[in-house]
Amino acid sequence: MNIYVANIPWKASEEELKTLFSQYGDVDSAKIITDKFTQRSRGFGFVEMKDDSAAKQAIAELNGKDFMGKNLVVNEARPREDRGGSRGGYNRRD
Repeated sequence: MNIYVANIPWKASEEELKTLFSQYGDVDSAKIITDKFTQRSRGFGFVEMKDDSAAKQAIAELNGKDFMGKNLVVNEARPREDRGGSRGGYNRRD
């Protein structure tokens, strides 16, 4: 199950996030999203866990929990929506 985690402290590492979730089961990956220009954390990320029941328990217990001074927002990740549309406006036809 893919888990969305928001309100991650700026100083947190992916390893610390993985350790937090590994209390509930095996963690396949933990990724903190960074700004592509500054490489600084954007304050959210994703954790992937194989066992759905362990993932649901982690969501239930970690949502709202203090992590390094901030209360996490944790829920099941939704599939990424297709944003559609064209890029830019050059030579655009209506």
